[in-house]
Amino acid sequence: MASRGLGRTWPNPAVGCVLVKDGQVVARGWTQPGGRPHAEVDALARAGDAARGATAYVTLEPCSHWGRTPPCCDALVRAGVARVVVAMRDPDTRVDGRGFQRLREAGVEVEEGVLEAEARRFQEGFLRRVTLGLPLVTLKLAGTLDGRIATARGESRWITGPAARREAHAARARHDVMLVGSGTVLADDPDLTIRDLGLPNIPRVLFDARLRTPLGARLVTTARETPTWIVTRTGHRPDRLAPYLEAGVEIIQAPMQPGGGLEPRAALGALAQRGVTRVFCEGGASLAGALLGAGLVQRVMWFHAPAVMGGDGLPAVAAFGVDALASMPRYRRVATRVLGPDLLSEFEEEP
Repeated sequence: MASRGLGRTWPNPAVGCVLVKDGQVVARGWTQPGGRPHAEVDALARAGDAARGATAYVTLEPCSHWGRTPPCCDALVRAGVARVVVAMRDPDTRVDGRGFQRLREAGVEVEEGVLEAEARRFQEGFLRRVTLGLPLVTLKLAGTLDGRIATARGESRWITGPAARREAHAARARHDVMLVGSGTVLADDPDLTIRDLGLPNIPRVLFDARLRTPLGARLVTTARETPTWIVTRTGHRPDRLAPYLEAGVEIIQAPMQPGGGLEPRAALGALAQRGVTRVFCEGGASLAGALLGAGLVQRVMWFHAPAVMGGDGLPAVAAFGVDALASMPRYRRVATRVLGPDLLSEFEEEP
């Protein structure tokens, strides 16, 4: 149930709730777009009087504070739910055990920690934003068997086939925002929309320290239709920013790193401050190298086509200072799928 909200509930976590009574599911709910109503309230509304005496199975500890919506633990008590089974505690300082306490004080039986490891993996983006001030980053790469993403002349459409591209679009929809570097915009002038799936677009984010993005780029000219954010260095003159703002682009400023380019941790932190929990990074090679070199990539989706380009092709990841095997970022494979002629391998950061 929670997965139905991925990419559409931020800054709230995507939560699921299932109400069971006398061995039968009486209602299901999940966090709705924009983060409200919450999963518990959604399920209770669907259940009506059938919620009385039921057990609520919930992904995350029910909230105990007033925000945009009243506390979910109070809604569960009012509905007469007898038992609440929760996968994990909410580390948000406004909750963090208070929801469990209020339920128990009202006479509701509470069991926590059921399938907690699975829940923590699912909620990793929300957990990182709350505890570290950073979003989860998924790096998507699409290239040949030898790791090339374009010819020396920049030709890249299309290395992978339609099934792989469709899966990439579906993955976009499961994240809060998409991220690319300015080099990708200059080379490809992408739309960065979600096509052929009937799903809404998500904000497009561009890391562009020097504001190289042309005002005629698709990301700029369509900014009023699909939100576009440009993260750039501090200190630009107002008249330099004005044309982007007039086009509907949101400008976010972040510091530079000593060697040039945006400081990646600070830039991602600026996104987290806006409530972003899950980032889908689509390159290019320089941005991929910067994020990997800073240890900021938690997941990798590697689409590889059954083809070899050789050393003339452009690598998927730019150099980022690895001079020993021990210093390489390492990941563990968690899934592999065949997509037409191509293969998708999914990896997660080793703990």
